[in-house]
Amino acid sequence: MLDLEVVPERSLGHEQWEFALGMPLAQAISILQKHCRIIKNVQVLYSEQTPLSHDLILNLTQDGIKLLFDACNQRLKVIEVYDLSKVKLKYCGVHFNTQAIAPTIEQIDQSFGATHPGVYNAAEQLFHLNFRGLSFSFQLDSWNEAPKYEPNFAHGLASLQIPHGATVKRMYIYTGNNLQDTKAPVMPLACFLGNVYAECVDVLKNGAGPLGLRLRILTAGCGPGVMADAKVRAVERNIYFGDSCQDVLSALGSPHKVFYKSEDKMKIHSPSPHKQVPSKCNDYFFNYFTLGVDILFDSTTHLVKKFVLHTNFPGHYNFNIYHRCDFKIPLVIKKEAADAQWEDCILTTYSKWDQIQELLGHPMEKPVVLHRSSSANNTNPFGSTFCFGLQRMIFEVMQNNHIASVTLYGAPRPNSRARAEASAH
Repeated sequence: MLDLEVVPERSLGHEQWEFALGMPLAQAISILQKHCRIIKNVQVLYSEQTPLSHDLILNLTQDGIKLLFDACNQRLKVIEVYDLSKVKLKYCGVHFNTQAIAPTIEQIDQSFGATHPGVYNAAEQLFHLNFRGLSFSFQLDSWNEAPKYEPNFAHGLASLQIPHGATVKRMYIYTGNNLQDTKAPVMPLACFLGNVYAECVDVLKNGAGPLGLRLRILTAGCGPGVMADAKVRAVERNIYFGDSCQDVLSALGSPHKVFYKSEDKMKIHSPSPHKQVPSKCNDYFFNYFTLGVDILFDSTTHLVKKFVLHTNFPGHYNFNIYHRCDFKIPLVIKKEAADAQWEDCILTTYSKWDQIQELLGHPMEKPVVLHRSSSANNTNPFGSTFCFGLQRMIFEVMQNNHIASVTLYGAPRPNSRARAEASAH
């Protein structure tokens, strides 16, 4: 049985780890994977068709705990302990819930101090005892006598004293004063762990197509030699097609991984002479997992030739490998009106494929079907995705109409003669 420390408005933790509000989804899953011998039977709950309309939930069924992550930013929003019989809980080092100590109203009052009277929710038949960043729910069914309350008080919520002996049914840890209105806080300093994270990524474009990326990066910096000065800092970095490896390393730091392409699955779609030419050396990716970005370099010139932006939707084969890249792609769309005005539009991580087609038009060619499978396991439970090419961008579309990734291609590089003529001018 887990023995956990409750910190209102902050975390639920163990001596070796903690689930902190604002923590990225990938870090919480990493903790669960590392301690899989102790924390077993974890469920991932999400909406397959409308993944943005419901929280993403990690359900620790053996321990009676749910971790609720914001569907958009994928940071921890609420920690719910829904079965207190499966876990030990303490506050400021003193237990208030164990097999020997029942979490009664008297025990909660003793551990956390005096609070406001309970608030009754008739629809749920629950009483809620609220502190800042912490709520306890008591169920009405467990009492012999239903307490009296005024049903018209405070829009159906009646304030009253909770009967003695009532035990906690659920506990919630969140940010702020209101569980219903709470939002995932910014990522705490303790979660940076030496990594950088992308707050947003803007695609730089001209009339012909993408030129590069502008990344707003968050890092946990500190003053010279003073750890107490540690705070989140934001910096902007621009990367363009044609940048060298050194340019990218200078702007973003070392990648988490370098991946060499062993094969080009799109080669079959290239002109026939190119299909016969074996490549002498392989192009390679810089994988920046916490930025949600891959950068492809040409194997001969070592210059950037492609960017891949990952949306990290649940139900995709690569889910949880990358953090979500919150990107924006500006478009200039010509209206079909008589005066032929131009309209500015922005595609985002959350744009659906049918919305994108309305703006960019329908692709002329049939999609490339992408069916991923690993060498160890040839089955892909999530099904195939479809790749459509429009305006030097390839959109990988999931079966629920959401975008799994966007690949950006640079403009064809001019040949040596054209470059010489351009430099001469």
